[in-house]
Amino acid sequence: MARNQTIILILLFVPSLIYSQIININEDIANVKYSKSITKEDLYKHVEVLSSDSLEGRETGRKGQRMAAEYIANHFRAIGIPPYKDNTYYQKFMVKSKRHNCKCSTCDDGILKRIVFGNILKGENVLGYIEGTDLRDELLIITAHYDHLGKHDTVIYNGADDDASGTAAVLEIAEAFMLAKNEGKGPRRSVLVMPVSGEEKGLLGSKYYTDNPIFPLEKTIANLNIDMIGRIDEEHDNGNYVYLIGSDRLSNELHTISENVNNKYFNINLDYTYNKEDDPNRYYYRSDHYNFANKNIPVIFYFNGVHKDYHKSSDTIEKLDFDKTQKITRLIFLTAWELANREERPALNKLN
Repeated sequence: MARNQTIILILLFVPSLIYSQIININEDIANVKYSKSITKEDLYKHVEVLSSDSLEGRETGRKGQRMAAEYIANHFRAIGIPPYKDNTYYQKFMVKSKRHNCKCSTCDDGILKRIVFGNILKGENVLGYIEGTDLRDELLIITAHYDHLGKHDTVIYNGADDDASGTAAVLEIAEAFMLAKNEGKGPRRSVLVMPVSGEEKGLLGSKYYTDNPIFPLEKTIANLNIDMIGRIDEEHDNGNYVYLIGSDRLSNELHTISENVNNKYFNINLDYTYNKEDDPNRYYYRSDHYNFANKNIPVIFYFNGVHKDYHKSSDTIEKLDFDKTQKITRLIFLTAWELANREERPALNKLN
């Protein structure tokens, strides 16, 4: 009798195990399928528009920045993301700029002075809200800044890498999630894809959002921020790398999730050089993710490092490596997919 009961239990258990494995396999097929909708050709098209001379360097508060915001909003509309509120995609802000967030000392002096001493800055964050299913009340936010240094006299600072590359990535990630949603495989958690402006003037757009959140910060599980992923720096001889900053500062579990996704699908060199607490560059504090981290929201900052064209008019599209940009964007999407669909949100580190 005992043997028969054991056999019955095995027969009951095996089908459920097989079903569970099939579900996992189907999940892997789905996320890889949608990641492949992110192509270097589409990334190129977005960067081509955003870094074109017609947008005059996308300086926050200027015509070119507003044109970029309109391009982003039109993309959200085209892929089926509805306006988040009152028929608008914009969270508008008005602040007085007191400082310039230059990441290095290579900025043109005229640009620096014009930004520091300029007068009541207006900008827009552009919100693409993709509602989730059973865990819709929780939110993952994906950001990139779409502003840049603008135009000085006749010189245009196109900002192809900084940060048209990151902005193109978030547009493609939004499209991949919407393809999944339209086929009934949308994310369990909601995803807010939010290109922000005002970064070059002091992380102003992301600060405005975190001070005036549209969705509750306590329900925000993480921020993935993309700021420059199109170039190869002098420390690397190929594009199979990306610097990750901040992934373990607030949540070791977020760091582990990120590592596992990369190990499973890509084997990209995840370089943590700039993640050190004593990093003299202090990049952790110098892009939009920091305003989320400052609110105790776990973050990952994706970054290719600086190069000789950083914050110069020579940061143009023909110098970008779109094979690399595609690979890094797919990595970020699959990390976002895991975060949006797993059972639990990443746990915060315990305070010592």
